[in-house]
Amino acid sequence: MTFDPQTTLIAMLALGFISFIFALFWVPVVSGLLFKYKCWKKNVRTVAPDGSKTTIFARLHQSKEVSTPRMAGVLIWGTTLVLAILFWALDMVTQWYWVEPLNFLSRSQTWIPLFTLVSASLLGLVDDLFVVMGWGETKKGGGVTFRRRMLFMAMIALAGAYWFFAKLGWDTIHVPFMGDLTIGWWYVPLFVLIVMGVNSTSVVDGLDGLAGGLFTIMFAAYSMLAFLQGQNDIAIFCSVVAGAILAFLWFNLPPARFYMGETGIMGLTSTLAVVAFFTDTVLLLPIIGSILVLEAASVIIQMTSKRFFKRKVFLVAPIHHHFEAKGWPAHLVTMRFWMIGGMSAVIGVVIALLDLKI
Repeated sequence: MTFDPQTTLIAMLALGFISFIFALFWVPVVSGLLFKYKCWKKNVRTVAPDGSKTTIFARLHQSKEVSTPRMAGVLIWGTTLVLAILFWALDMVTQWYWVEPLNFLSRSQTWIPLFTLVSASLLGLVDDLFVVMGWGETKKGGGVTFRRRMLFMAMIALAGAYWFFAKLGWDTIHVPFMGDLTIGWWYVPLFVLIVMGVNSTSVVDGLDGLAGGLFTIMFAAYSMLAFLQGQNDIAIFCSVVAGAILAFLWFNLPPARFYMGETGIMGLTSTLAVVAFFTDTVLLLPIIGSILVLEAASVIIQMTSKRFFKRKVFLVAPIHHHFEAKGWPAHLVTMRFWMIGGMSAVIGVVIALLDLKI
């Protein structure tokens, strides 16, 4: 059912707040379990994907990596899943007038984002368990192999692409200020490529508070974009995710009590790409997620330069570790990246608003 903008805005803000409080409520349970079972890395990565030594990275992160729990990303997707099911169930069994606007679970908008969030997060959870248990390539920090992880992510992305193309009938990409571009069945490979490409930007998770702050900004921006487009359920969904991330961030600020881990970062990156498709702003995603692009680009540049020119461009990649290696305090890197991310998100939203007026 469609509600007036004021009701939707109230639902967005209310559920964002409820998500924040709910996630805070069960932090002690998650934190207690993570420390009880020593859910942290048993060794720090000492070998890069290209086989070279990671001496600087190991020196910067040895003490924290092997004593700070990971897998706290369950707070984010767990909270979102519980609230989605809770308010859907309440809407089904009660006649309370105030519940209906809070039910954001819908086939046309939020089934696929929620499916992507949960499935990609569960894949990340398996990877985190491998890391904690010390399974996999120990010199590279353990975990599920990159090839297998990408295979499973491709399956998740294909499921989303099929739903968009076959069930919802989407086959166009919106070009700002120019209109819709029909691409037919090419929509499917493009969808898979974008989802997997954004998922590969998980390298942003490396400093206390960095990923949490950036993803809060990006999901808040997409919540606003969806609201302005009248996509109420997507707007509320993004608000719920942002609220849960803020609760995680409360305990992830320096010094971090725990880390998001792959179970957080994989779900959030993949879901961000799906939300960008739903709001038809895929071409604005590199602007709103500029830091993700910067981080991924720094890794690609570093690996390419080392392979073909036998030299480094950065002291350490991704780039936030480069600044850390240059002597910047970690919190300074984090806050400056937040500022860049915030301004980029504003620019992306402004472009979308100008585009809507044409």
